[in-house]
Amino acid sequence: MADDMSPNLAPMFMERQLGALPDLLGLEWEIIQKGFAKGRFRVEPRHMAPNGFLHAASVIALADTACGYGCVASLPDGAGGFTTVELKSNFVGTARDGHVICEARLIHGGRTTQVWDAEVRHEESGKLMALFRCTQSILQPRS
Repeated sequence: MADDMSPNLAPMFMERQLGALPDLLGLEWEIIQKGFAKGRFRVEPRHMAPNGFLHAASVIALADTACGYGCVASLPDGAGGFTTVELKSNFVGTARDGHVICEARLIHGGRTTQVWDAEVRHEESGKLMALFRCTQSILQPRS
């Protein structure tokens, strides 16, 4: 559901995230545009749980950030921002090396809510790791 005519805002979001959690986790963005976001991180020790497997929170951070950045790029005219009101993830795989990639798509873009779906995969193998869905509440400016 990406809008091929909308600009790629990835460089702006890379700059805006400096010093925040997405930056600390090394999240990188290839595409952020209306209706679509694509990003990744290289698996490093900071992404791992003590048991040696990828920490679920690392995967959630990637998927939730992709959906959040995509939401900002897709806000309706006059909106003042958004807040996540629900998220869910099903984990079906993991990674110990390589890159983790996420593609997020706008499923519903209304005046008051957006629903986003994301798939998280191991980039090198293409193996599905997680399915993610979230609902964003669109905030209106205060009068």
